[in-house]
Amino acid sequence: MPARQAVVSAYLRDLQQRIVAAVEAADGGTCVRDAWQKAPGEALQGSGLTCILEGGALFERAGCGFSQVTGPRLPPSATQHRPELAGAAFEAMGVSLVFHPRNPYVPTVHMNVRMLAALPASGEAVCWFGGGLDLTPNYGFEEDAVHFHRTCRDALAPFGEDKYPRFKTWCDDYFFLKHRNEQRGVGGVFFDDFSEFDFERSFEMMRSVGDALLPAYMPIVERRRETPYGERERDFQRYRRGRYVEFNLVWDRGTHFGLQSGGRTESILLSMPPHASWAYQSQPAPGTPEAALYTDFIVRREWL
Repeated sequence: MPARQAVVSAYLRDLQQRIVAAVEAADGGTCVRDAWQKAPGEALQGSGLTCILEGGALFERAGCGFSQVTGPRLPPSATQHRPELAGAAFEAMGVSLVFHPRNPYVPTVHMNVRMLAALPASGEAVCWFGGGLDLTPNYGFEEDAVHFHRTCRDALAPFGEDKYPRFKTWCDDYFFLKHRNEQRGVGGVFFDDFSEFDFERSFEMMRSVGDALLPAYMPIVERRRETPYGERERDFQRYRRGRYVEFNLVWDRGTHFGLQSGGRTESILLSMPPHASWAYQSQPAPGTPEAALYTDFIVRREWL
């Protein structure tokens, strides 16, 4: 493995372990650690570690996966913005997580940080970075959304004043259910195919985004985890989780990349919630907290 990729891999493995330790400390449960290796002869080669906690006191399902794979040909989802690299071999590595809390008042969170290196038959490796974190509440709280966005902004501040507003807009654009005309949540930041800086500076920015996950999310968890709830809130939580499933399967590029490239399906789909539901033309009653989610929170807003 080239030295640059080795440094990124070491950071990602450490990030995963820090996040998993925080999840276990907050929940009181223990994550299953499932190390895997692609079988010889498969087109995609590599390994990873899937860490998942299910049925916990705090997290109904919390998955955090690391993977590092190589393949003979970039899948279409990776070359739609870089057609000149179609057909190139590649190496991809990243950490991806989704936490689905048990309490409906604790929001779901997603984070992914990754590096992709295209390996053309002639020429040096072409590396680029991607990542982001975003928050998906069932019940909206202004102070939670502001805290999350402020932490994202501060993580990106050393890399230019333009980065947070650009990546915030990019997140709003990306985590949008086109078939519903609906935002997935209150957003955060997102960037992809990033190589505007040199390798070291781009990697530094990715690290800053990855390191922002715990300070952005865990204070919200602690603020909401003891909020009383009943079956009404659980029903709404399951209904909103259905939107999460729809986005990940229909629109998410990371899910498509993993499945198209022959990745490990069980690890790719760790983002799925344990329970979700759908209801025909469900509309919350006006004036309820459920209605406020649609009118005040899962809309495009400048939170800061």
